[in-house]
Amino acid sequence: MSAAAETRNWLELPPDVTASILSRLGAVEILRSAQNVCSQWRHICKDLSMWRSIDMRNSGDSHHMDDVLEKVCVLAVDRSCGHLLDINIEYFGTDELLFYISERSVHLKRLRLYACFYISDEGLSRSALQLPFLEELEIFIGPISKHAVETIGRSCPLLKSFKYNLRRCKGYVCDDEALAISQTMPELRHLQLLGNGLTNEGLQAILDGCPHLEYLDLRQCFSVRLVGNLEKRCVERIKNLRHPSDPTHDYVFVAEDLDTWYNPSDCDDYDE
Repeated sequence: MSAAAETRNWLELPPDVTASILSRLGAVEILRSAQNVCSQWRHICKDLSMWRSIDMRNSGDSHHMDDVLEKVCVLAVDRSCGHLLDINIEYFGTDELLFYISERSVHLKRLRLYACFYISDEGLSRSALQLPFLEELEIFIGPISKHAVETIGRSCPLLKSFKYNLRRCKGYVCDDEALAISQTMPELRHLQLLGNGLTNEGLQAILDGCPHLEYLDLRQCFSVRLVGNLEKRCVERIKNLRHPSDPTHDYVFVAEDLDTWYNPSDCDDYDE
């Protein structure tokens, strides 16, 4: 076969195939590069179907790019025209950006906030009020209060998956988040609490308040002691149970981070 025959003309691909390929890029790559390749790609990149899911992944190495990333995110949300269902934000974001998203994405079903240090308790609570159809929420390294967890639970009655993963210092003990979850998230099926400070009391409350729970991840929750009746109840109730001492190598991003705890000053209840 000649070299000319082996060379593929990407512009001859069916539009749906091209859209499928481009959708695998993150929003930054689409808006800053791919849509500028040619008029056909630009037309495809403006289609609403491209913006039902927005992936704002980035390495987090260039904090001076935060303003640029926020502008790109706003443009991506605008492109969705209210049809956004799923958004992932990593290493940037503010209260204002999150509220902008929530105000224009009432049908949002999945929200993932990874290392969004500038999104506050108040900002998360205010935005949750605008998301009644949210089904999945993931937060990593974003400490939030019991009040914020309660607001999320009450504002998002369809919530089925809650991943609230932290880096805490060993010795941190607190059942506030666990009690808030148990009181406001009765429809949960999937709960991940890596590095949380809950105790057996908090775990009992979750089992009581979340009767549909099928997956429970307690890795690095070292204040929990799974023994006796509590262990038996978890094993009988939960189809997929991750114990506090289970390895974290399968959790992308944080396998190493979870073994490097925050300084004691980050923990109100730290005990030497």
